[in-house]
Amino acid sequence: MAIEFTKYHGLGNDFILIDNRLSSVPVLTPEQAVKLCDRHFGIGADGVIFALPGENGTDYTMRIFNSDGSEPEMCGNGIRCLGRFLADLEGESRNKDSYRIHTLAGVMTPQLMPDGLVKVDMGLPRLLAGEIPTTLGSADTKVVNQTLEVAGKTWEVTCVSMGNPHCITFVEDVAAISLEVIGPKFEHHSVFPQRTNTEFIQVVSRNYLKMRVWERGAGITLACGTGACASLVAGVLTGKCDRTATVELPGGPLEIEWSEIDQRVYMTGPAERVFTGNS
Repeated sequence: MAIEFTKYHGLGNDFILIDNRLSSVPVLTPEQAVKLCDRHFGIGADGVIFALPGENGTDYTMRIFNSDGSEPEMCGNGIRCLGRFLADLEGESRNKDSYRIHTLAGVMTPQLMPDGLVKVDMGLPRLLAGEIPTTLGSADTKVVNQTLEVAGKTWEVTCVSMGNPHCITFVEDVAAISLEVIGPKFEHHSVFPQRTNTEFIQVVSRNYLKMRVWERGAGITLACGTGACASLVAGVLTGKCDRTATVELPGGPLEIEWSEIDQRVYMTGPAERVFTGNS
């Protein structure tokens, strides 16, 4: 069966988008998604995103299969790409600039901005160990500046969930981190029962952070939207940054705000169409 698709990227974090609006079940299996994501023998992507019918009053539902076939709860760059994809699908019939999207992490709302960027209400960060989840602390406590032994070194880490788990550590120089070596050891550490995304953050100033990421299920990527959000929250919790900052990723910058008014996290960044095809 031929599958029509469109490829998008958000700061180099790339996805295969599939119009799945006629069924509430993804038209591909995780195994098929892995093959499509292969950069040598497939289309090449960090994941496959399906636009499904909405649930519980939402406009649409988002499902994602990572390049290893696992299914994350949410993806920040991915939901910006989905917002752009839905607008392209609706074309001239589109009568709104924002969508309420059902995800495994809750309802997210991408908004298409006049300047071409996409702003997403990412919801409330989850800060308790049991919510992340991690066994670094008791279930009802925050994990802030906790020590963690990884690969024979002691790291200070702060954990945040944006609907998916993140472990953030602040370093002097992000370029000096051997992501391909240390990333998998964080991801599969025993204190993270559902594995974890890991962000290495260099504080340039209180409103400018540099970030590199090892993504659970995808490995090294050029950008991670939920990771940028979690990193800003971790920076605020540890007193290292302001509540609004630019987070510079290898693929480019994201603007992140942890609102003092409603305590929700807002992410603004690009989403660009690359090409369409069928496979």
